[in-house]
Amino acid sequence: MAPRPAETADRLIGLRDRGILDLPVERVPLDEISVGFSPRVDGEDANWVRTLAETETELPPILVHRPTMTVVDGIHRLRAAALQGRTDIRVRFFDGPPSEAQLLAVAANTAHGRPLTPADRAAAASRIFTIHPLWSDRAVAALTGLSARRVSRLRKDTGAAGTAVRRIGRDGRVRPVNSCAGRERAGELLRANPGASLRQIAAEAGLAPATVADVRDRLRRGEHPVPGRGPGPEARDPQPESPPAESWTAPAGSAMHPAEAANPVELAPVQLSLRRPAVPAAPSPDRLLRIFDALRRDPSLRLSESGRNVLRLLSACTVMTQDRQQIAATLPAHCKQPMAQLAQGYARLWNQLADELAAGEDPATLSA
Repeated sequence: MAPRPAETADRLIGLRDRGILDLPVERVPLDEISVGFSPRVDGEDANWVRTLAETETELPPILVHRPTMTVVDGIHRLRAAALQGRTDIRVRFFDGPPSEAQLLAVAANTAHGRPLTPADRAAAASRIFTIHPLWSDRAVAALTGLSARRVSRLRKDTGAAGTAVRRIGRDGRVRPVNSCAGRERAGELLRANPGASLRQIAAEAGLAPATVADVRDRLRRGEHPVPGRGPGPEARDPQPESPPAESWTAPAGSAMHPAEAANPVELAPVQLSLRRPAVPAAPSPDRLLRIFDALRRDPSLRLSESGRNVLRLLSACTVMTQDRQQIAATLPAHCKQPMAQLAQGYARLWNQLADELAAGEDPATLSA
């Protein structure tokens, strides 16, 4: 049975990134709040609590599950407030069911604060396999901060793979586990009707629009709709025959050995390569995530308002890297050109900032 809409991965990620920030902030006495579930395998970190307690600025509000008054996100901040001698703390309340609160705790701790360790994330994935055994690898990966490939391995290693032929995606939709047949069908439909919308093809092939977009891109590159299947039909056309080899004979009047004259040298046709020079590959999404995780661990960023603003911006960029295909597939047609202009403009600004940071320059002085 599919989970309720409130328990889909996209819903929880939306709560973490936007919904929680819209909740009102209240001051609540420390003795009314308890600590229950924690996504951390090793529990609380006393050193981190002391680090937080030493900061002079007030820490961000914690998230508390109102029905049970237990902390969803912010156990270390709660301990730091007590260490500072405070009697109350700023709180945002979450009113959802306990199972959703536990998943939200995992999602929140993968995006800010003291990052979860690989062991914490693996344990969280195993917990999700139990609560939502039909969630897809990508849905579990989005919530835990792991890669979908790593989630797939964990599912097999823990014996949670099962025999399900369909799984529930991030958006709550049910899709087949093996999409090979759907990809091939989508390829046929795209060849027969290139002008059809991604949603139309997706509905007929039983795939997500993002998957259809990937199939379309693969066909344009001459690849097979299914990854790992080699070139597509368009790329397997017979190659034109090579021109016949030409014979070379010496110019008139030149000296040649009689044997050479009887056996002229055949010259094979020259094949010119039209390949473009290799372009250095951009960092992989996993590499970008590791860099972002390292920045999130830096107290100088986490414990200052300007630093938190930077981390929130980078968090949004991380979401974009994970959802790029889905964004491109589901964006309304009339919004695509304006969105492309925005993306190109922001990309130029990001490149300019990257050049300034790499050179050790201060952008404020450059614009003065």
